[in-house]
Amino acid sequence: MKARRWILSSDTRLAEIADQVRGCQLCRLAQSRNKAVPGEGPSNARIVFVGEGPGFHEDQQGRPFVGAAGNFLEELLASIGLGRQDVYITNLVKCRPPGNRDPQPDELEACTTNYLEKQLEAISPDVIVTLGRFSMERYFPGEKISRIHGRPKSVGGRLVVPMYHPAAALHQPSLRETVVQDFARLPEWIEQAEQLEAQPSGADDAPEQLSLF
Repeated sequence: MKARRWILSSDTRLAEIADQVRGCQLCRLAQSRNKAVPGEGPSNARIVFVGEGPGFHEDQQGRPFVGAAGNFLEELLASIGLGRQDVYITNLVKCRPPGNRDPQPDELEACTTNYLEKQLEAISPDVIVTLGRFSMERYFPGEKISRIHGRPKSVGGRLVVPMYHPAAALHQPSLRETVVQDFARLPEWIEQAEQLEAQPSGADDAPEQLSLF
């Protein structure tokens, strides 16, 4: 039997990944979840938002960012003329860690390797926005979000923008204006990301080099 040729559309690929996520048993999170949360949004989205993991409401509904943090994210998107339907929203881990604990290294590895990276490959966004410390760490290892939030860098030909998680601004109101200001620059960064297409894929830049955008 001949192997199937990889000619699937991005929509089909994302749907297949979502089905795999919903049936996933690769780590212990599968034992405690109510519903897995693959992510949602158009397959041709220019921006992908990557959070940490589902919370209580996401675990109940099987959708990302549907609680209070999700409402704030929608406000932020509306402030720059976008809606949920314009962006792709997902998380590092696709199942809720019990008690909202931090995801463990093996859980992160299972989800990012088998699902997140394949989602990004299918969508091929111009900009990846990391929301919170854990997703930031994947692209900015060893950094502190308080130092580099809103300071993008090129990773593999894409612009990665580290931002505070919307929930952080809800828990610490003093961060709200910082989050709003970082979001206000997203349209500018989307346009600037087109310049990265001319760079070699291995030519990654430090956050400081792209902070002038």
